[in-house]
Amino acid sequence: MSLSFSGALLAQQHYDLVVRGGEVIDPKNHLHRIADVAIRDHKIVAVAPALASYEAGRVIDATGLVVTPGLIDIHVHVYAGTGRRAYDGDNSVYPDGFTFRSGVTTVADAGSSGWKNFPDFKDRVIDRSKTRVLAFLNIVGAGMDGLPAEQNAVEMDPRQAAAMVQRYPEVIVGIKTAHWEAPDWTAVDRAIEAGTLADVPVMVDFGAFPAERPYRELVTRKLRPGDISTHMYLRMIDLLDEQGKVKPYFAEARKRGVIFDVGHGGGSFVFRLAVPAMRQGWVPDSISTDLHTGSMNGGMKDMLNVMSKFLNLGMSLEDVILRSTYNPAKEIRRPELGSLSVGSDADLAVLRVEKGNFGFVDTSGMRMDGDRKLVCELTIRDGRVVWDLNGIAHDDWKKYPNSNPPAAPDWDQTVPRH
Repeated sequence: MSLSFSGALLAQQHYDLVVRGGEVIDPKNHLHRIADVAIRDHKIVAVAPALASYEAGRVIDATGLVVTPGLIDIHVHVYAGTGRRAYDGDNSVYPDGFTFRSGVTTVADAGSSGWKNFPDFKDRVIDRSKTRVLAFLNIVGAGMDGLPAEQNAVEMDPRQAAAMVQRYPEVIVGIKTAHWEAPDWTAVDRAIEAGTLADVPVMVDFGAFPAERPYRELVTRKLRPGDISTHMYLRMIDLLDEQGKVKPYFAEARKRGVIFDVGHGGGSFVFRLAVPAMRQGWVPDSISTDLHTGSMNGGMKDMLNVMSKFLNLGMSLEDVILRSTYNPAKEIRRPELGSLSVGSDADLAVLRVEKGNFGFVDTSGMRMDGDRKLVCELTIRDGRVVWDLNGIAHDDWKKYPNSNPPAAPDWDQTVPRH
């Protein structure tokens, strides 16, 4: 789709909102240049230079900032509010309090709910969130309701799981299996069966690593093209040989079409694996957080902190953005997301690349120094401002010293309406 527009056509346009003069990085459309992004009726309608000179309800100056598609985090836990002491409860967080401040506009819950309780998750969280919340459905009917429940193979019903996916195809993007401790392949096999029946990808958190079911077999034989192995820098994964080289079977798995996702979490990312692997070109297909109450205050922190780690590990900013926008969109089969294509939903992140001396911590408590860090200045979801760190979308109060300001515009949801 062309991103250029003639002056005659542009002159006829009225925009609700224009983000002006930022460094636009849109990997799907191979766009990396200074440009304006125009929004009308909650959609992106133009990406080109000098759009701000045309009529617009509001112009936001993004000079010196990076403008990207809204970030997509495909591994979170947001089934909060059930009262249970598990990932389908106290371990989850409500998404809106954590997403927008990090530039994230879309998340995929990674199996917190199963085929028995997904309707409750949809009613309790998905339908009430401003964040676009999608979901991997747990093969366990009760979802992540604690380790005893997750070890119950009777709860792993592929047909019931597939039927729930087919009931809610607009929000369920895949099947998840996690934390299986037995030495057999029951959880993986039934998840893949459900994924095949419903024609959706499977995400695997391998749990324990018994010798009877080696990780190598998972990624080279069990998983199908498009299936996702998350926690790719987990300390238990058999990633490096005795000489510190990435084992050849990982390249074999990727060639088969298996996806490797970060899934940082509270215990699934160690520098002693990530640093040598990255130096050898073993990079993630997608960057994700595994956001939950056990990770958000540790080394993980948030999406931008995880992205900043890869920036300091030598990945280019454009590649970091690709793995946080369009790549995860493709992995969950939502290619309409994760880009600034004309006609797409107006989800944007406006980021600042700070330079200085920063420290980053992994899940084993080890630190890495870095000189760059990503900070979210502004997030736009569905054409509306939902996060504005320094008020760049707002008028200075001194502009109206003796009168009330005009009513809050439609693009601004930060101003409460009573």
